[in-house]
Amino acid sequence: MGPEGRQHHAALAAAGGALQSLGITRDRPRKGAATSIGEEQRSGKQLEELRVLLVDDHDLFRTGLRSLLEEQGLQVVGEAENGSTALRLTSELAPDVIIMDLKMPGLTGVETTRQISGMAPLTRVVVLTISADDEDVMNAVMAGACGYLLKDSSIDQLIAGIRAAAGGESLISPQIAAKLLQRLRARSADEVAAETIRAELSDRELEVLRLIANGKDNAEIARELFISPKTVKNHISNILMKLQIHNRIQAAVYAVRSGIV
Repeated sequence: MGPEGRQHHAALAAAGGALQSLGITRDRPRKGAATSIGEEQRSGKQLEELRVLLVDDHDLFRTGLRSLLEEQGLQVVGEAENGSTALRLTSELAPDVIIMDLKMPGLTGVETTRQISGMAPLTRVVVLTISADDEDVMNAVMAGACGYLLKDSSIDQLIAGIRAAAGGESLISPQIAAKLLQRLRARSADEVAAETIRAELSDRELEVLRLIANGKDNAEIARELFISPKTVKNHISNILMKLQIHNRIQAAVYAVRSGIV
């Protein structure tokens, strides 16, 4: 077994480490009543009702992870060793959450995530990988992943990520989030993004977006702006729809890229 395989097995036994939310929000509303009802039904599912698909090219890692997730009561409805198989199983099985590796032969995890976001918008993708590379994180987030965890995360952290994703939340390991935002702030501002934000968003929505980019959750935003959490959720839904982005992580990235924070 090579070094990467050993890392994968070590990851199964690893525990501890902090996992926190970059922020929480419902994903961008989709058109059509049936879709909205579907989102509500999925977000209200108990852990044992969630259907999970595993995508990783290492058989032993998938087998070990499946065993751990099933011990926690999750339904692992399928396994895929590559992106092409993942797309087929997503269409056939309609999983609630997909645990996605990035480094796979053939179709990459990023491209697979992008295609799944388009073909199965109710299915949430959580990246689970050994890569903390900035570009990998950025590409996965912009492809539609609503979570990004490293393979040294504990099983409890992964369960928290799955639960959050199923509820429409966006989670990312804190060390990854800090590194990503630091790099984004070091880049020159994207004037096109800045103009789009100023043209599309109201003053209040702009305030909310700035607070999202600074890592505030809905309760903190509500307190700071003296509005209700429900109003915050409504503002965030409008922001995501106006900017044509899918989740809170993308909103934070978009805001930092634009230079408004």
